Amino acid sequence: MAAVEFRNLDIVFGQKQAQALPLIDQGRTRDEILAATGCVLGAAGINLAVDKGEICVLMGLSGSGKSTILRAVNGLNKAARGQVLVEHEGRSIDVASCSAAELRMLRMKRIAMVFQQFALLPWRTVRENVGFGLELRGMAPAEIARVVDEKLALVGLTKWAGKFGHELSGGMQQRVGLARAFATDADILLMDEPFSALDPLIRDKLQDELLGLQSELKKTIIFVSHDLDEALKIGNRIAILEGGRIVQCGTAEDILLRPADDYVAEFVKHMNPLNVLRGHSLMTPSESLQHVDGEVLLDGAGRVRLRLDGLGKPVAVTLDGAAGRLAVADGETGLAPEGPADVIVAPVDLRMRAAIELRRATGNPVVLVDQLGRMAGLCGDNEIYRALLQRGPAAAA
Repeated sequence: MAAVEFRNLDIVFGQKQAQALPLIDQGRTRDEILAATGCVLGAAGINLAVDKGEICVLMGLSGSGKSTILRAVNGLNKAARGQVLVEHEGRSIDVASCSAAELRMLRMKRIAMVFQQFALLPWRTVRENVGFGLELRGMAPAEIARVVDEKLALVGLTKWAGKFGHELSGGMQQRVGLARAFATDADILLMDEPFSALDPLIRDKLQDELLGLQSELKKTIIFVSHDLDEALKIGNRIAILEGGRIVQCGTAEDILLRPADDYVAEFVKHMNPLNVLRGHSLMTPSESLQHVDGEVLLDGAGRVRLRLDGLGKPVAVTLDGAAGRLAVADGETGLAPEGPADVIVAPVDLRMRAAIELRRATGNPVVLVDQLGRMAGLCGDNEIYRALLQRGPAAAA
C-alpha cells in the first residue's frame, strides 16, 4: 500500500466546478476552462502513488499545479473529483471525503508540513516553536521537553534553543521548521519549496542535510520545487507538471534520457548529465561483450582481458597476456583505491562523474558489478560519450 496515492484527482477553484469538470475530461487547457467557466484549473487527472520512505518531487514552472497538489494531501485544497488516499494503520483514508475528525487526526499525527517562509511564531523561542504541535496535542511538558531536545540535536540547533526566530539565519530558521515537523513524528512530510528562499550555498547544504536525515528517518516526503538541480539531487522520483497535469513521472535518469515531450526536453537540456546518470543506465551489459576462452575482452583489440569465477565475479585481469592489477573502488564514494591499478571494479550504480575519474586513473574501462559482486557491465569511453550526449545505449547503437 502506498503511503499517499492520488487517484484521478481534479482540483478546481471557482463557483462553477460542475461546468468545468466535463471540459477537463475533454482535455481543455487551463485558459480555455477559465474563459468558459471563470474557474481556475488547479489540477487535472492526477494519478500518482508515493511509496513509503520515498522522496517524490513535484516540479514545474510557476502555476503548474505542484503546490496545489501538495496541499490536497492534508486537505488544505479540496478535491473537486477523485481521491487522495493516505495510509494509516494498514488502511487508506480518503482525504477528499473523510470526516472532520479523521482529517484532524491525519494533520496531527500522520502529516507534517514544512513551509517556504519558515512560518515561525516570532514571540516564541526556537524550543517553543519546535514543541508547538506537541502542545496542541496536549502532551505532558516533560515529554515535550524530551522530544524537542532530541529533534533540536538532530538538526544541530541545541545551542540555539533559547533564541528567537529573528536571531537566526535563514538556514537556521528552516532547520527549526524541519525540527518542528520531525517532532510530530509524522511519517509523511509535505515540503513546499522549503529551501527556495535561501542563498545557493545554504540551500545546497540543507539539501545534503535533508538527505542525511532521510537516510536515518526514512520518512515519506512529497517535495515541491521549481529547481531542476534540486529535484534531480534529492528525488527518488520526479513528477513534472504543466498546466495542472503531470506530463512525466520517473527517476532522474528516466527523465533525462527519455523526456516525454518537448516541454520536458526543454526542462532538462541544460542539466549536466554527469551529476545524474549512473552506470547501470549507460553501461554495455556483460552479455553484450566479447568472451574468449573464458575471459571477457574489455577493449576492442583484446589487449585487456578479465577473468571471472564460477559465480561471474571478477578475479583477475591481464594486459597483453601479462598479469595486471585489479582493484575495487569505494562503494560509497566511488573513489579510486589507493595504489596503482590497471582495471577498477565499481558498483553498478556508480555516478558517471565518478566513472570518468576511475577511467582516467587507469586508462582502461571500469568494470561494474551488481550487489552480489557479479560483473554487470562495462563503462568506457563510448558509455561516457553517451552520458555527455544524454543518450541511452539504445539511442547510441
